[in-house]
Amino acid sequence: MFDFQPRLEEGLATLGLEASVDQVDQLMRFAGLLQKWNKVYNLTAIRRDDEILTHHLLDSAALVPFVKRLGPDAVNVLDVGSGGGLPSIPLAILRPDLRVTAVDAVSKKTAFLTQAAIELGLRNYSTRHARIERLSGQYDLITSRAFANLQDFVDLTRHLIKPDGLWLAMKGAVPEDEISCLPADASVAEVLPMEVPGLGEARHLVVMKPVN
Repeated sequence: MFDFQPRLEEGLATLGLEASVDQVDQLMRFAGLLQKWNKVYNLTAIRRDDEILTHHLLDSAALVPFVKRLGPDAVNVLDVGSGGGLPSIPLAILRPDLRVTAVDAVSKKTAFLTQAAIELGLRNYSTRHARIERLSGQYDLITSRAFANLQDFVDLTRHLIKPDGLWLAMKGAVPEDEISCLPADASVAEVLPMEVPGLGEARHLVVMKPVN
């Protein structure tokens, strides 16, 4: 059992997030599920307790304030290459008003996501086992975390973004080379620094919009 709940609560408060007792409990249970399934399915290379807190839970939670500010009227969010549910599950926990869809092409990962959603009682969360280019639907926000370079991210999801929607790509250092290679039908609106409590590493959010 993890002993970092006080640090999780402190980190969420530092991010300006008012998480309920139930939401903190869900995040802690999610960390436990991630650790349990990781032993069999190798969902993530990060296994140390302190890194699960900083690199997974708080890193994902750091996206939540930006989602609120950049997409105040957003309803549908798609997380591509969701893997172990990062950032999609923490986002769904902390924003129960959003409908969050996670897509991944690896069946063992979507099996984990589906089971985690059931065990955590996430009624606003759904999973898709599919290649992104074959997915249908329209989304207000499309997120990614270490999924692909920006050009591929945009190219693979261009048919899924609403005309007034936004792509939110979580990156480490500012990806200048990737930005310079963006296709003509997408433009960078902002590149925003992300401060993740306890992480001590560079994080940036690349915000892109479609050019119609």
